[in-house]
Amino acid sequence: MSRRKIVAGNWKMNLDRAKGRDLALAVAARSAEAAGVDLVLCPPAAYLETVGSALGLSGSTSPSGVTLGGQTMHDKAGGAFTGEVAPPMLVDLGCRYVILGHSERRTLFGETDAIVNAKTKSALAAGLTPIVCVGETLEEREAGRTDAVVTAQIRGSLAGLSAVELEKVVVAYEPVWAIGTGKVASPQQAQEVHALIRSLLGSLASAEVAGKIRIQYGGSVKPDNAADLAVQPDIDGALVGGASLKADDFLGIARAFSG
Repeated sequence: MSRRKIVAGNWKMNLDRAKGRDLALAVAARSAEAAGVDLVLCPPAAYLETVGSALGLSGSTSPSGVTLGGQTMHDKAGGAFTGEVAPPMLVDLGCRYVILGHSERRTLFGETDAIVNAKTKSALAAGLTPIVCVGETLEEREAGRTDAVVTAQIRGSLAGLSAVELEKVVVAYEPVWAIGTGKVASPQQAQEVHALIRSLLGSLASAEVAGKIRIQYGGSVKPDNAADLAVQPDIDGALVGGASLKADDFLGIARAFSG
């Protein structure tokens, strides 16, 4: 089944407003280089409006086709949650996507599968497409627990979603040991876990539904390794960290998935 590829840039807590605007302008100006690929920029929350303006957003549409995403959100639509960002706020700023359950959120901020699940449901209710992240640590991989860890995260993070809701989710497999380390799972290792994830999605809904869900790979993705990942049958794009901070690198990765 042919699935439209998606490459998202997670800027994390980097850049300032001027550099973020310039990067967004550069990506938007050259987005045609990655024809057929959905491009998403996920800047820090403080710069969402600036980046959205640079992309020329009108509502959630952009003339360049590059869309906006948040890096996280609260599961409540509003209330006394100092410092948090609500799903409707992301929508109000023109976001179409939101990253949920990134390993940094899980390990540094204590987000559990149950929390990710609540956020996923809230994102869908608000009209956002959640990019739900899963992945094992080096210790878990070396102990032969990759399948068990990823299975638990998928089942927990996506529990209770209908088939219609599942079709709207993007899953990102990010082996924690490969994030920001320069290490990358081999294309075969990545494909094995992506195939497992698609099988799990099928068990949550159906093989037909699972065949429509896009699964990204993340973990030190760069232009020079993206092509080998892109040809794998179950890898539908990339969630890019450090390489998304340079237009040349980000677009180089996106081009690999546009072939």
